[in-house]
Amino acid sequence: MKPPTFTCFGWLFMLVLLSSPSSAASTDLPQLASSDLDWLAAQIYRNECNSKPDCLTSWNQGEDFPSLGIGHFIWYRVEQQERFQETFPALLTYLEQKGFTLPAWLSPTSEQPWPNRPSFVAAQNSDQMQELRTFLLATQQQQTEFIVERFYQMLQEANLWQDHILQTKLHTVAVAKPPYGLYALIDYVHFKGEGSNPSEQYQGQGWGLLQVLLAMPSEHPEPLQSFATAAKQVLSQRVALAPAERNEQRWLAGWHNRIDSYLPPAQ
Repeated sequence: MKPPTFTCFGWLFMLVLLSSPSSAASTDLPQLASSDLDWLAAQIYRNECNSKPDCLTSWNQGEDFPSLGIGHFIWYRVEQQERFQETFPALLTYLEQKGFTLPAWLSPTSEQPWPNRPSFVAAQNSDQMQELRTFLLATQQQQTEFIVERFYQMLQEANLWQDHILQTKLHTVAVAKPPYGLYALIDYVHFKGEGSNPSEQYQGQGWGLLQVLLAMPSEHPEPLQSFATAAKQVLSQRVALAPAERNEQRWLAGWHNRIDSYLPPAQ
C-alpha cells in the first residue's frame, strides 16, 4: 500500500507545537483523511499482530494481562496494579462515543473475565472470544483514531513538551520522510509511552518518547535515522535494566524490527 502524503497531519503537528498550552487545548484540530488512517492502521496492525486476526486477542508469555486489538491495548483485572498504563477500557469508551455497539457482555466498566493466561488461552475458540475478535477487526480505523488522538492530547497536556529543544527535535522528526516521521512518533508513543510516567521505569530509567528524543543529537543530517538509532539504544537499555525474571531480551529483536519500520524503504 502506497503511503499517503499526510499533508493535514503536518499542519496539525505544527499547530500543536506552536500553540501555547492554553490555546492548544482549545484548538479545534482537523480530522485526518480516511486514507491516512488506513495506512497507519495497517502499519500498527502489522507491528503488533503481523496482520493476523487471531493475534487481536493475545496474552503474551511472561505478562499478567491480555493485550487486545490492533494496538494491543492492555486490560487489567479488577484492582490489578501494574507499571504499564491500562488502555483497553478507554478504547471501549471511545468506541461507544463513536456510536459503536459493543458486544453485549462487554462495556468500559466490565470486569476482565480471564483470571490468568491459561484460562485466556483455553477460551480462544469460545463464542465470546470470536465475537471480540470480529468486533476488533471491524474497528481498526477507529482504534487508530484513538491512538492518534491520545498522541496529540499528550502533546497538548504535558508541560515538558513546551521545552524548546524537545519541540525542535519533535518537529524535525515529524517532517522527516513524510509520512514516516509522524508514523514513528505516533507509533512509538503508543508502543512505549511518553516517558514521563515514573512507574514506567527500571532502576530510575524510562524508555518512552522523552528518553528517545533526549538521546538524539540536536543536529543530524538524517533525523529519522537518528531517531531510530536512539530508540534502539533506549530499548536496549531497558532490557539491560529489566528484572531478570521478565526475560525481556526475548522481545528485543522484535522491538528493533519495529523501529526499522519507521525508515522508508530504500529507493
